[in-house]
Amino acid sequence: MTATLLALDTSGSTGSVALCRGEKLLAEILFNVHGTHSERLMSGVRQVLADTDTALGAVDAFVVVQGPGSFTGVRVGMATAKGLALATGRPLIGVSSLQTLAMNVPEAEYPVCALLDARKKEVYAGLFRMRRGHPAPLGEERVIAPLELVRRMQGPALFLGEGAVAYRNHTEEHLGTEAHFAPWVLHSPRASMAALIGLERLRSGETHTPQTLNAAYIRPSEAEIAWSLKDPGQGLRG
Repeated sequence: MTATLLALDTSGSTGSVALCRGEKLLAEILFNVHGTHSERLMSGVRQVLADTDTALGAVDAFVVVQGPGSFTGVRVGMATAKGLALATGRPLIGVSSLQTLAMNVPEAEYPVCALLDARKKEVYAGLFRMRRGHPAPLGEERVIAPLELVRRMQGPALFLGEGAVAYRNHTEEHLGTEAHFAPWVLHSPRASMAALIGLERLRSGETHTPQTLNAAYIRPSEAEIAWSLKDPGQGLRG
């Protein structure tokens, strides 16, 4: 039996929804919003299901990009995916936004450095070697200053993602001809690529329930940082 997967990505400025049956892409919608992804996400889900005449109950698993990326965007995607899984009783599969991004260049000759803008003059970074079209991590994903990142690079690499675009001049200045960049159309994660990763994990039984799947923020949110700086006894006072 060929599995039908519905994949969601709201980790960056460009969001997407994809419906796949096995390794066949049935439908995909990409949207770039200035507000929150909640404005377009569910309408995108309904559209891909309607366009392919697929009932929600026919989906075998839900794939969601769990971060890192926009805290608000990741929360929207996670909440939506968990709601769909609860409504249908189907499993959840979480995938990294950086691995999803690396899937855009399956035949990359060099190690792939996937970068998303983390603001505060930092990037979310993941380094991968593409093997049989899938990203094999060469280290842990991290949040890092671009200068520190290029100082750690050894040998040529292919850079892609919003973070690569934002700091391209900086990267080229320090790495010269060893810095290669993907075409501009490949700089956003796509739900269809997340679905391909999810399919492999579904086949190997790497699934979650809404209770066991957590977001991968890498660093704490502004609210968490602010809370940690407060007097820990403040909430106990009258």
